[in-house]
Amino acid sequence: MRIQVRRTGGFAGIERRAEIETSGLRDAGDWRELAERAMADGADTPSAGVPDGYHYVITFDDDRTVHCADPGLTDAQRALISRVLKEGA
Repeated sequence: MRIQVRRTGGFAGIERRAEIETSGLRDAGDWRELAERAMADGADTPSAGVPDGYHYVITFDDDRTVHCADPGLTDAQRALISRVLKEGA
């Protein structure tokens, strides 16, 4: 599974992108479970969020995209976003 995260907004308005391919990883099953939980609570269209908050677009295998924004992230979304931004290239 390929997971892409795009973060926009924030006080400085700097965009950040990262992606990870999980199919060859030892913990690919954990990634898939986390991704499915994050997808379940994502919106099909961008949400309003708050001024200077971050907005996220998460794409899974180029065929499913969800939108979410601070401060309304679920625990699964926050964990997935953090992992992809930290471990992705």
